[in-house]
Amino acid sequence: MLSNFSAIDGEYLSNKTAGNLSTLFDLGGVVGGVLAGHISDRLDARAITAASFTYCSIPALFLYRIYGSVSMRVNIALMMLAGMLVNGPYALITTAVSADLGTHSSLKGNSRALATVTAIIDGTGSVGAALGPLLTGFISAQGWNGVFNMLMLAAFIAGLLLTRLVVAEIMDKVQRAREHSQENYIS
Repeated sequence: MLSNFSAIDGEYLSNKTAGNLSTLFDLGGVVGGVLAGHISDRLDARAITAASFTYCSIPALFLYRIYGSVSMRVNIALMMLAGMLVNGPYALITTAVSADLGTHSSLKGNSRALATVTAIIDGTGSVGAALGPLLTGFISAQGWNGVFNMLMLAAFIAGLLLTRLVVAEIMDKVQRAREHSQENYIS
């Protein structure tokens, strides 16, 4: 994905090497999906987890852009970190969150709702997957800094779009904590 934008340790990569190296972004994404799922299950906080990963992807992308060309090891580590933080929320949103939404009480047991919600989420992701490379092609003609700025801006906007869910999740946790402390106080 990101590996052939410049030389690494003073040496330009062949297209084949760059392609092979970019698979590490996806490998980081696998780790990120598992980690995001584990964290969200442990904390029962899907939106908070997704937003945290999303916002953390911004400095990871910035670090990759600045330091990814220092050495092959640094490039690999930062690429995997970026993949983990970018793809972790994607995996979480397309699986656990769509299942949560599809079984929400407001849908009154509509068994088709899960499929509909999942299709909407996946379809929206597909639009982003189609537009991202298109925009990258136009922006990269001006240089790679613009591409990284676009990626960081997209992550920031995604984080903002999660804000309402994060606030609702925090409010729910605060309410549950109050109820729990009142139960303990009464007992």
